[in-house]
Amino acid sequence: MIEDKFGKIRALLELALDYSSADQTEASLMGERSALTRFANSSIHQNMVFENAVVRIRAVFGKKVASGTTNRIDEDGVRTLVDDVISMARLQDENPDFVSLPKPARPLPDVEGFYAATAESTPEQRAEAVRSVVEEADRVGGTAAGALSVRTYERAVKNTMGVDSCYMGTSAHLATVVTGPDGGFGYAHATSGNIADIDASALGAEASYRAYESRNPVGLKPGEYECILMPYAVADMLGALAWMGFSGKAYHEGRSFLCGKLGEKIVNEAVSIWDDGADKRTIVSPFDSEGIGKERVDLIRNGVANALLYDSYTAYKEGKEPTGHAPGGFSGNLIMAPGDADVEQMIANTKRGVLVTRFHYTNIAHLMTASFTGMTRDGTFLIEDGRIISPVKNLRFTQSIPEALQGTEMIGRDLKLDVSVLAPAIKMKKFRFSSATEF
Repeated sequence: MIEDKFGKIRALLELALDYSSADQTEASLMGERSALTRFANSSIHQNMVFENAVVRIRAVFGKKVASGTTNRIDEDGVRTLVDDVISMARLQDENPDFVSLPKPARPLPDVEGFYAATAESTPEQRAEAVRSVVEEADRVGGTAAGALSVRTYERAVKNTMGVDSCYMGTSAHLATVVTGPDGGFGYAHATSGNIADIDASALGAEASYRAYESRNPVGLKPGEYECILMPYAVADMLGALAWMGFSGKAYHEGRSFLCGKLGEKIVNEAVSIWDDGADKRTIVSPFDSEGIGKERVDLIRNGVANALLYDSYTAYKEGKEPTGHAPGGFSGNLIMAPGDADVEQMIANTKRGVLVTRFHYTNIAHLMTASFTGMTRDGTFLIEDGRIISPVKNLRFTQSIPEALQGTEMIGRDLKLDVSVLAPAIKMKKFRFSSATEF
């Protein structure tokens, strides 16, 4: 089935390349079928399916470049798009920094990320997963809300420079917030290529436990505290860090916190972070939107800023090799190295601190210091003398991420995938909470 589909996709893209009169042409296709089940107040309220496919053409005349898309996926639709893009390309000003469409940089990693269980999952199966979450919420007198989504996607890229990449994959995501009695909230989330690996009952139990334990929260004075971040919070923080600094484009434009710091120690030596589209613990992605094979890129190695992520445009402009991270040099499979601790040990080694389950509504505060801002949600607790003594009302924060990571004291041995970031729990020497809330 997959090979037959790839054959049809390749034929359509080859038609575009053969038809084009441009000096260089790229043709790509992104197709997907997504299904979603949403629930609130412990009841399903929405089931939907979305299916679409888009062809993108990029045409080059010398240093003039234009692109366009269509979801009319037939021969006439593709020819019309090629004609339109060629007309636009001829009218463009020359881009002096453009070098070429990419050539194949390396063999594609041999990874398989398609799971029939995910692709063939039914609304009834999704409803049963929701039932499992709701049953766990019922045990603590709570109500559950959230969503379960599944996705099957095809990606293909061909160009006149020799790139020829095809891939089909799947993903599944289940997230829930349980509202417990007396003001308690709990959160849990799981991501996997294989829906069979998502244990809905365990996620429901995790969120329900936090909702029960966080009932009747008390206020806490803002300030700097020892801090334990659970993997959900760490994933959010690392995603913000990647957005602010690991892109080669941002670095060479002078808007990355890593500017002038490559080769320098920027965080605790226990911290290593990399991007690897072939790591099967993530939603694997063997190539980028230009069809360039991904490779592992060690971004921070033992605390030292080590490397950047490149698409072909910035790489060729700066005399580098593309790493398979088009467009823009952004991470899609970020991983932090685990440590040897567990959360119980972190709590036992905390004099007075705050445990954060996850962050909410995080935003960039300052690019050059890699500072972000947001608030805690769905399970925030005060620790004193090595034990949790009380849930606390949510706290707002503004914090430099490298500064926080410099104070890393313990790293969890277990990693959890949160959408595109595989992260452990972390205990930090200090984290700055700037203001309090009333809930």
